[in-house]
Amino acid sequence: MINKIQTILVAGYGVMGKGVAASFHAGGFDVTILTRDPAKALANAPAGVKAVSSLPDEPPDYISENYPEEIAPKQDLFAAIEAKWGGASIIASNTSGLDLEDLAAPLQHKNMFMGVHYLQPADAFACVEAIRISATSDETKDRVVEALKRTDKEVVLLNRPIIGALFNRLQHAMLHEAYWMIEQGLCSVEDVDKFARLAMGPRMCAGGLIEVKDLGGLVVHAASQSEIIPKLTLSKEPAPFVQNLPKQGFTGADAGRGFYNWHGKDVEKRRREVKEMTRKILDIVEPEARARD
Repeated sequence: MINKIQTILVAGYGVMGKGVAASFHAGGFDVTILTRDPAKALANAPAGVKAVSSLPDEPPDYISENYPEEIAPKQDLFAAIEAKWGGASIIASNTSGLDLEDLAAPLQHKNMFMGVHYLQPADAFACVEAIRISATSDETKDRVVEALKRTDKEVVLLNRPIIGALFNRLQHAMLHEAYWMIEQGLCSVEDVDKFARLAMGPRMCAGGLIEVKDLGGLVVHAASQSEIIPKLTLSKEPAPFVQNLPKQGFTGADAGRGFYNWHGKDVEKRRREVKEMTRKILDIVEPEARARD
């Protein structure tokens, strides 16, 4: 019988941490937030969630790490966790791109570690990916998957780590080609988003990425692939114009400029709209997808 996870520590309360905490809270877990400013965190946290600025005395069953994408702060947190509690808690990193084996290298209890990566906003999406490292025990994997399912998530399980895991690896492969086409002047940012919203998005919602190819016929698909794949950019270098945007101060909506100009626009309102629209889409898609699976 699985020793069920019940107490959760969400380390880091940015956009991702907020969604993770809300997801576990909605699933009936006992949630505590680890953050530099507990009072600020509690001002917009769900009722009943606790907040602390240092590791509590009692070890939680599960720790969701949501620190920025830098290896040193994450490993500093892991070292503090093991120094205080040893291997009493499962540690799950929400990294989107770091090497999980490298991240776990200093840990003394690697069997209690794995990656658990959410799409943003974490509480809106019905799917989450769990990634084992070579040392992750079956017990840890089983306990984590069971807990995630109690938050009403479908779990995509990767049996070994790979940079970007499933979600970001596929997403960035598509984005890389899109950025190249934009840079070549073949289309605009707006055109790419129109395709995603009005063509690819609805199609994938209905039939997935691969099932639609079966439904359409693999003779045509195989022929198209043989023609298109050799013509893709397939560059190993990140798109220069994307890399330059943050250097120019264009860091996204909160800064007023990213790919789009956000000056004079209500960014929080737009975030709420996207989140609500995501939930509405999932209300239609998720029941049918679960019934089919």
